[in-house]
Amino acid sequence: MDDTQRQPRAKVCMMTSVHLPFDGRIFHRAAKSLARAGYEVVLIARHNKAETVDGVRVVPLPEPRNRLHRMTKVLWRAYRLAVRENADVYHFHDPELMLVGLLLKRRGKRVIWDVHEHYPNSILDKFYLPKPLRRIVSLSFDRFERTVVRFFDYVIYTTPFVGQRYRSMKVRSGPVENYPIFQLSRTFTRQPQDRIIYLGAMARIRGLVEVIEAFALVAQKHPSWELDLVGSSRPASFEQELRDLAKKLGVETKVKFIAWVPYQEKERFSAQASMGIITYLPYANNTSCLPNKLFDYMLGGLPVVASSFPLYQDVVESSHCGLLVDPARPEKIAGAMAYLIEHPQEARQMGENGRQAVLKTYNWEKESQRLLRIYEEVLQ
Repeated sequence: MDDTQRQPRAKVCMMTSVHLPFDGRIFHRAAKSLARAGYEVVLIARHNKAETVDGVRVVPLPEPRNRLHRMTKVLWRAYRLAVRENADVYHFHDPELMLVGLLLKRRGKRVIWDVHEHYPNSILDKFYLPKPLRRIVSLSFDRFERTVVRFFDYVIYTTPFVGQRYRSMKVRSGPVENYPIFQLSRTFTRQPQDRIIYLGAMARIRGLVEVIEAFALVAQKHPSWELDLVGSSRPASFEQELRDLAKKLGVETKVKFIAWVPYQEKERFSAQASMGIITYLPYANNTSCLPNKLFDYMLGGLPVVASSFPLYQDVVESSHCGLLVDPARPEKIAGAMAYLIEHPQEARQMGENGRQAVLKTYNWEKESQRLLRIYEEVLQ
C-alpha cells in the first residue's frame, strides 16, 4: 500500500445544528461521498453518542431545549468542537452557523457554506414569527449574508433560482443538487397496490390539507384506494388536525399515518405505492426549491402529481413523468389522481419515464463529481 492509499486527502469537518445526523443531503450524499473519495470526514451534529458510520465519524451535539438554546449554547459548543477537530475544510449547512464559519475563517481555515434553501424567502414562511416581523427579519438576514458571504471560500447551492442570489453577490459558488442516490436503491420488487404516497415532513404549507380533501373526492369513486402519509409532523399537533379532517370527510380508515423512516427505507414504501404526491402550496420558499421527494418518487418508478411551479415543470414535463396541478385546488389534485388511477398503463409509463430520467440525469452518482471538484478547487 503506497502513501496516497494510507493518508487521507484532507480532513473535512461537516457541521449542522439543525438537521439530524443522518440527513439525506448532509450524511448520505456529501459526507459519505467525501469519505469514499479518500477524505477523513467528521460530522458534528445533534446525536446521542459518538460513533463512526460508513466511514464518517459522528461527533455529538446536545439536543437543544428550545430555539434560543440551540442558537446560543449549542452553537458555541459546535464551535468549540470544530476547533478541536482542526480540520482542513469546514463545511456547514445552517444559516445560524455563519457566525461559526466567520470565527473559523479568523483562524485561517477554509470554509464552505452549503445553502439548502432560498433563506430570505423561507423566513417569509415562518409562521412562528408575526407577519410584519417576517419581512424585517428576511431583509436583515439578506443584508447580513451579503456582508459576510464574501469571507467564505465557496458557496454551494441547490437550483438555479437560489444560485442567482450568489451569482449577484459575485462570490465563488456553484450548484450541487439533491438528486437521489440510485446505488442505495435496493432490489425491492415493485408490487404496486392501490396506494397514493406522500413522503416527508408534514406541514400546512406542503398542502396536506388539500391533499386529504382531494383524496376524499377520489375515494368516493375508487373506494379501494388509500393515502399513505410517511413522515413526521411540523408542528406535532398538525397530524391530529389532519386526522380530524380525514374523519370529518369520512376517509379516516383510508388515510394512513406512518412515522418517519430512515433514508434507506423510503424505497420500500414507494415500491408498494402506485403514485407519489407533491403538491406544495405556492409559498415563497416552496416555489424556489426542488424537493428531494420528487426525485425519490421518480427513482421508485412512481408517476407524480406535482405543483405547477416552473421548477417542477422543468423536470416533470421534460421527463414526461407525471401531471402538474394547481396545489391550492383540491378538485384539480383529485382530477389528476383519478386520471392516473383510471389510466394505469399510461401511469406505469410515466413512472418508468421518471426512473429512466433519474438513472440518466437526475442522480447523485453524477452530481457527487461536482462536489469533489469543488473540494479540489477549495483545497488548491
